[in-house]
Amino acid sequence: MSEDAGSEASGATLGTETSPEEHLKRQRDDLQLLNQVMRHDIRNDLQLVGAYAELLNDHVDEEGKEYLEIIKKNTDSAVSLTTTVRDLAEVLLREETEPSHISLSRVLSQQVEEVRSAYSEAVFTVDGSFPDREVVADEMLSSVFRNILRNAIQHNDETPPKVTVSASVDEAADVAEVRIADNGPGVPEPQRDEIFGKGEKGLDSPGAGIGLYLVRSLVEIYGGDVWVEDNEPKGAVFVVRLPLA
Repeated sequence: MSEDAGSEASGATLGTETSPEEHLKRQRDDLQLLNQVMRHDIRNDLQLVGAYAELLNDHVDEEGKEYLEIIKKNTDSAVSLTTTVRDLAEVLLREETEPSHISLSRVLSQQVEEVRSAYSEAVFTVDGSFPDREVVADEMLSSVFRNILRNAIQHNDETPPKVTVSASVDEAADVAEVRIADNGPGVPEPQRDEIFGKGEKGLDSPGAGIGLYLVRSLVEIYGGDVWVEDNEPKGAVFVVRLPLA
C-alpha cells in the first residue's frame, strides 16, 4: 500500500470515530427513549395489572386475598418507581438553567395531600402552618417532598406509620427549612450519607434506591442541603433546607 493510500485509509478510519459531542447526544437520545418507555409503556402495563387486581377482590378466598394484597402493594410501588425514574431522567436531560422561584407552602401542601390519599393506612400530621414564602427551586421541588414522604411510609415498620411535617423560615440565614419526621426504624448514623447515593437501597428495604439520590441531586441544584437526624423517641427526620427567593 502506498503512503498516500495509507493516509487515506487512516483518514477514513478517523472519520468514522464518534466525537464527544455526538456520543453525548446519542446518550441523551437513548435516555430520552428510555424515559418515554418508562413513562408510557411500562407505567400503563403496571396500571393495568393494578386495575385487574382490584377486580379480583371478590373472586378469591381469604388465602388468595393475602397474595392479592402483595400483588397490589408491589404494583403500586413499581408505579411509584416509574414516577421517580421519570423525574430523574428529566433532571439528567435538562439543559443548564438557573432555578426559578416557587411557593414553598403550595408545593409542600400539595404533596402532603397527594401522599396522604395514596397511603390511607398512614397518619399524617402537619405541625403548624407552612410559611407563605418563595424558595429558590422549580416545579421539580414536588418530587423532592414526594420521595421523602413516600420513603417515610414505605420504609416504616410501625402500625400505623406516622409522619409529621413542619416548615419554618430562618430570616437571619435566609433559608426555609422543612422537617419530615417518621416513627420508623430510623437511619443508623454510618448510613446517613450513603442512603442518598445512586442505587443505594439502605436498610434492606424494597425499591431501587434512586428516590433519595434524586432528592439530593435536586436540592443541590437549588443551592440547598438535605440530611437525616434522629427522631424522638423513634424514627428519622429528613431535613430539607432551601434558600429563600
